Amino acid sequence: MAQTQPTINKDGTHRSLSNRHVQMIAIGGTIGTGLFLGAGTTISQTGPSVLLVYLILGLFFFLMMRGIGEMLYADPSQHTFVAYIAKYLGRRTGQFAGWTYWLGLVFLSMAELTAIGNYVQFWLPQVPAWLIELCVLVVLVLLNLSTARLFGETEFWFAMIKIVAIIALIVTGIVMTINHAATPLGHASVSNLFIDLHAFPKGFMAFAAAFPMVFFAFQGIEFISITIGEAKSPRKIIRKAVNNTLIRILLFYVFSLVVIMMIVPWKSIQPDKSPFVQVFQLAGLPAAAAIINAVVLTAAASALNSSIFSAGRHLYQIATESEGNNGFNGFLAQISRNGIPAHGIVISGMLMLLAPFISMFRGVGGAFTIVTGISSDLYIVVYILAMLAHRKYRRSADFMPSGFVMPAYSITSPVSIAFFGLIFLSLFVMPDDRTGAFGAIVWCLIFIIFYAFQARHDRHSPGMEAIPGHKPTD
Repeated sequence: MAQTQPTINKDGTHRSLSNRHVQMIAIGGTIGTGLFLGAGTTISQTGPSVLLVYLILGLFFFLMMRGIGEMLYADPSQHTFVAYIAKYLGRRTGQFAGWTYWLGLVFLSMAELTAIGNYVQFWLPQVPAWLIELCVLVVLVLLNLSTARLFGETEFWFAMIKIVAIIALIVTGIVMTINHAATPLGHASVSNLFIDLHAFPKGFMAFAAAFPMVFFAFQGIEFISITIGEAKSPRKIIRKAVNNTLIRILLFYVFSLVVIMMIVPWKSIQPDKSPFVQVFQLAGLPAAAAIINAVVLTAAASALNSSIFSAGRHLYQIATESEGNNGFNGFLAQISRNGIPAHGIVISGMLMLLAPFISMFRGVGGAFTIVTGISSDLYIVVYILAMLAHRKYRRSADFMPSGFVMPAYSITSPVSIAFFGLIFLSLFVMPDDRTGAFGAIVWCLIFIIFYAFQARHDRHSPGMEAIPGHKPTD
């Protein structure tokens, strides 16, 4: 049977991602190394109250996705959610958000590449990390240069591996709990959840510090919005993918954490070790470390694959929204024959080559960690701008009252913005996050000063007012 040809957008990109692809990409964006590796740290600091942290943050991420989803439903032709920031908050704000998010994606990709090198060395310790990183980057860039459908198929199987690992953990934990299985730490039991149960077992500051950590574990959940511009039946898919976000968070994060703490008393969880490894080792699986290393490697490769996909689309979006359609912008705004913003992907991939270079010179690692922290903190700023753009959309002629509207908008929208703002402010009181938070402020100030000078230059440049669509004050 002949395969159905994908719908082609006006800009030449192809709508070749099916509902199956988008749903699994959404799951893959929700599950990352933050769960497989980072959960041990948050559990050891907050105990069972970590479930409350995941529930609260999960609710606000769901509300953010409903706001973005509402704009996507009204106009599913955009390639990135940042496009709505430019559309409703002005071109310069959109450029700030676009460059900020793109740079964050590049550094996120570099961090994932570095992690992949370390994970592969678990089996191949003699192979240089930089060579592993280079090979993986080339393979995934080439994959992204093929078709969006092949990207979707790869992400489908990456996500499937992560889901199987979580389901295996949950089933193992339930069986051990039902059988009241004996372990070196006692017995598997529901009662382990209630041992020394306090809201703030290690103080309020330890509980508060869990919010930024869990926030960054959820980072990437918005990747689904970047696939809609190349998805079949986008409005139908948006509803399913966004509405299932909260269910996925409850199932894959909260339920798995409950199972972990039923098997391993929370005070016995080692913060520097994957709780998944601890559970499988207690279940009598000697190869637990190798299996979870393979799963974490898959999670990192999935995050890198999605970041390359997203970075290429963001660079393309920045180019199409910039003034003029020639020179470098024209180069980036070109679509390949197979409907891919190839130049944006290649340029992004070339910058990611810094990761293998950094691996060759370990002394650069400290600076790289700081820059990665700054870029991660800037994601919060972009999320807030997306929510502010949604408020502008609500007051615009584009608003679709009968569309996919955000629930209880008049309450949930301002509360969500305030909550994300509070998360950003909390970074300044956390010693490990303070440098990144100050760096994010400096980055914002640099853009504000640059655009202020640019706006002043535009006002005094003859003929600028004659350029169609030019808004020197936006």
